[in-house]
Amino acid sequence: MEQNMNLEKADALKEEANECFKKQNYVKAITLYSNAIECNPTSAVLYANRSFAYLRTECFGYALEDASKAISLDKTYVKGYYRRAASYMALGKTKLALKDYETVFKARPNDKDAKLKFNECSKIVRQQAFERAIAVDTVKKSVSESINIDSMAVESTYTGPHLVNGRVTLEFMQELMDAYKDQKKLHRKYAFQILLEVAELFKAQPSLIDVTIPEDSKFTVCGDIHGQFYDLMNIFKLNGLPSTENPFLFNGDFVDRGSFSVECIFTLFGFKLLYPNHFFMARGNHESQTMNQMYGFEGEVKSKYSSQMAELFTEVYNWLPLCHCLNQRVLVMHGGLFSRDGISLEDIRITDRNRQPPEEGIMCELLWSDPQPMKGRSPSKRGVGIQFGPDVTARFLEHNHLDYIVRSHEVKSDGYEEAHDGKCITVFSAPNYCDTMGNKGAFITMNGKDMKPHFTTYEAVPHPDVKPMAYANSMMSLFG
Repeated sequence: MEQNMNLEKADALKEEANECFKKQNYVKAITLYSNAIECNPTSAVLYANRSFAYLRTECFGYALEDASKAISLDKTYVKGYYRRAASYMALGKTKLALKDYETVFKARPNDKDAKLKFNECSKIVRQQAFERAIAVDTVKKSVSESINIDSMAVESTYTGPHLVNGRVTLEFMQELMDAYKDQKKLHRKYAFQILLEVAELFKAQPSLIDVTIPEDSKFTVCGDIHGQFYDLMNIFKLNGLPSTENPFLFNGDFVDRGSFSVECIFTLFGFKLLYPNHFFMARGNHESQTMNQMYGFEGEVKSKYSSQMAELFTEVYNWLPLCHCLNQRVLVMHGGLFSRDGISLEDIRITDRNRQPPEEGIMCELLWSDPQPMKGRSPSKRGVGIQFGPDVTARFLEHNHLDYIVRSHEVKSDGYEEAHDGKCITVFSAPNYCDTMGNKGAFITMNGKDMKPHFTTYEAVPHPDVKPMAYANSMMSLFG
């Protein structure tokens, strides 16, 4: 009798969770699916449904766990393999994804969707194997060395902004932003010039940048932008354009998902060249080749420019600094802290960053980790990096004589969150993320005197009718 009541309750909770999912309230859906699982812990369907909700909230590690649990409960449950394959794809583990898509395709040979997913994933795996073979067989020349700027002519019909003597000026930046607002394109010659120059600038910098903020000066920290160019313009409208008197730090994930990533990155790189000592950029987990292939940036660059430029971006991103230390009191990184205690600022400073992010270690954790409310450390909900508690934050700050850390990397409903007794602050600057999340965006301002964080929040602004993920790998639309 009690068992029947529990099963009925689980079904009711599942229906309620499904409704929340349809309304894109994924966090509430996860809670309800979890409650349903407590009532019926042997239901493969409940685990697969919660896996889907975790996918939507980018908790790929949890999604993978749930999908695997669904499969262990029912080896014939096709949706479990779908969900696990999608989780593997999101983590860039394409070979493992292919095995699961193959299982789905064999189970449903006449299903068009199953066939499409299997074929698409097969193509990606073959392409990656081909690229690895080329990399082994040849000493790859850097893309930057193969670009001849002088051979690129600027046509008389081009009406966009021009670099004068190859230099970025404030006038150029204003014209560039106006052109982008009108959905025009920067000439490829100038685009390549900006990339080559900014690469040289980043190469000369250490992995950890020390920033000095004078006592009476304001400093602004922004979180993820994710290709939302019109929201980036709104930040400048609210807080003023970058300048020597109005310095900014953009804390990673400038691109992917939003379909105006090219416009965002050239605007940010332009300001970096204009104000090299007052405009700062840190690498996020999305400034990487795997993420760019999956979530839209590579496709967008190829669509608006060329494959050669997409390769050059990968080279440039490898040189982005990993974090910034403000007035020796506040450390700012994209993701979070580390899987062990005792990491010093010097350890970060000497970290070799000119590569794709590894799957463990200092660089990986700076880009991928997340805070958790409970003490200690846990495996990451994302499947990469770790989760760290308030005690981990406190020990790190004490060891390095810091006041607090600022990180980004996570959507927050108010655009920011103060955790770990105010010692771990998250800032996320892409409002209504992916046009679906309904969150506010935020940025932090502080002055050099007390370094106290002040938060400005804002809503999303309208943008042209180009959907997020418009240029994403076709696999990324296959989370269904």
